[in-house]
Amino acid sequence: MTDNHQYIHDHVNESIALRRALLANDDFKSNLHRAILCVKDCFKNNNKILVAGNGGSAADAQHFAAELVGRYKRERRAYPVIALTTDTSILTAWSNDYDFSTLFARKIEALGAPDDIFLGISTSGNSRNVIEGIKKARSRGLRTICLLGCDGGAAKNEADISIIVPSDNTPRIQEVHIMILHVICEEVEKILES
Repeated sequence: MTDNHQYIHDHVNESIALRRALLANDDFKSNLHRAILCVKDCFKNNNKILVAGNGGSAADAQHFAAELVGRYKRERRAYPVIALTTDTSILTAWSNDYDFSTLFARKIEALGAPDDIFLGISTSGNSRNVIEGIKKARSRGLRTICLLGCDGGAAKNEADISIIVPSDNTPRIQEVHIMILHVICEEVEKILES
């Protein structure tokens, strides 16, 4: 460790540079705006969001659900969001007895309804269970939004809206994904509760 803590500057500057690059990316801004409107319409029409990811992205999915079921910044009604990553009995039974790659698709089959949203999170864009979830959701009439990393991977062409963080550094992608989820929470609350 150095006396001037250069490593801290390096990490923070890398995160700042990625965020600045996104601000200059019109596709990123357009897709995020589209996602906000999609989520707003979902709640306005009394539909729900099913959200999922793996590892840190599973934690982000649960965080997003907590912000919208509970509250983000405003006192308001609860918004219906279910993190598909939280029921350990279903997660372990299905994955053990069948196939982990179809886990989210199975839960979407059980819980999803037309005009609901499936929001999948994958830092690589290639998480098989997220991709299978997108396919199942679309076959059942759900709208699909994905938060992705790298070049968007295989998921980018499957989802209705793909918000891509163009980096191969997983921690930086996750930092931006949580920022995106917070932007969605804040803007949806602002629109619906004004």
